Amino acid sequence: MLCIFGIFLMNIARVDLNLLVYLDVLLRECNVTRAAEELGISQPAMSNSLRRLRDLFNDPILVRTSDGMTPTDRAMELKPLVRKVLSAAEQTILPKTKFEPEQSKRIFRIMASDYTEVTLLPVLLAVLRTEAPNIRLDIMTPSDVSFHDVERGKVDLVINRFDSLPQSFHQVHLWDDSFSCVVNAENPIVKNWNLQSYLAHKHVWVSKTGMGVGVGMTPDDVQRLGWVDEALSKLDVNREIAVFTRHYQAALMLGEQQHLIVTIPTMATRSIADNGKVAILEPPFAIPRMRLKMVWSPLLQHDPGHRWMRQTIKTVSEQILL
Repeated sequence: MLCIFGIFLMNIARVDLNLLVYLDVLLRECNVTRAAEELGISQPAMSNSLRRLRDLFNDPILVRTSDGMTPTDRAMELKPLVRKVLSAAEQTILPKTKFEPEQSKRIFRIMASDYTEVTLLPVLLAVLRTEAPNIRLDIMTPSDVSFHDVERGKVDLVINRFDSLPQSFHQVHLWDDSFSCVVNAENPIVKNWNLQSYLAHKHVWVSKTGMGVGVGMTPDDVQRLGWVDEALSKLDVNREIAVFTRHYQAALMLGEQQHLIVTIPTMATRSIADNGKVAILEPPFAIPRMRLKMVWSPLLQHDPGHRWMRQTIKTVSEQILL
């Protein structure tokens, strides 16, 4: 054991703290996917970390057997040492004072689309009013924020759907959402709802995936149009888009127009469930579900207040799905 510890100390200059954290979780979970989910990183990023660890220790660390991924003898010797190093590091670098949400006056800057504002924030604010009445939220739009801002920790959290993310970012899956169609309640299409009648109408496109200043859209760029139009393209058909918008609330209001159809994530339609001017219908074709994620910088991963807010949002998202 002392020999192993000596080798470990000689190699410590080649190890960043995150890599030790990844090793700790990998040895606990013995599963790359579960370890990635626990740490809030992508599966490819975790696989890359495992490759680096194998190179560092010149050992497979985890090997595939009939029982799944099994730690090697070397890995089992390293396990208590890694936990000891991490425990010492946590005691050294983390704040001595415990985060007390009921006393905190902290401002959390959160980038969120108005889809998130409609679905998640009202419930989150109700929880904060009880558990952390002095905490304030600064809600920013996707156009206000860049990946660089998040990486530097200038923005606490980003809640949106993403086509891609930097591998260094931490992330948590909040929920998946289906799609619904919003049409004028008096539109005859309500009684003749099928793919043919859907395509015969004009449509409202709504989306704001990722971050950064948006650019103009074109109906011919199916790959950039997203889930709905990609699903239609697989049927060798397309819809006629009359309005492009990045605002879900605006899209929902346009659903009252007699000649327009709005195809939008289902949870966003909860805010108009009592609006007698519209009907909410299931799409007449299959559309892949939308995935909402919460993302943050590695710089904020161990901050106690940040950890409390992340857990609160995760709990709120689970309550919304009930």
